[in-house]
Amino acid sequence: MNELTVDWAHGRQVAPPDTGPERRAAIQEALTAAGLPRSESLSPAHADRLAVVAARLRPAFGAGARTESMIEGLNQLLVRHAAVPNLHGHPDGPPVLAFHRADASLVDAWTADAATALAMVIGVGQGARLRSCEATNCERAFFDTTRNASRRFCGLSCQNRAKASAYRLRRAAGTD
Repeated sequence: MNELTVDWAHGRQVAPPDTGPERRAAIQEALTAAGLPRSESLSPAHADRLAVVAARLRPAFGAGARTESMIEGLNQLLVRHAAVPNLHGHPDGPPVLAFHRADASLVDAWTADAATALAMVIGVGQGARLRSCEATNCERAFFDTTRNASRRFCGLSCQNRAKASAYRLRRAAGTD
């Protein structure tokens, strides 16, 4: 989602990819960065569809309370992409719990799984952990895994930028 929908990241303006091949490359890079295998079946057309899905999932990471329109949008994704729990897997491995049909298309599978994960987080009262970076000029989304749900920044670089900026402001005001 961050690679496909964000205009600002880590204090810099970024241009989300706007063509299928660029989006495909961005998704493949994100998979690699997350330690996941690249998807050889991901086509530029799939990437274009996933960019639309990412934009629809993005509001779940907004600040404050969940809105009815955000919840309705998430429910629509669950229905449209046939999110249903089931066990399936590869013949040489154990079955895994997934939230898409075994025969689902790549876009339906990824969307159903992502939308279900967000719905589960929100549904068990942990929606406040779905956050957007609070640093200036950063819109990256993240899931807060801290014990007390206190994480404010997408990463260390944004945290350091924010602390340095606050220090400079205090110093300029003469309070530090």
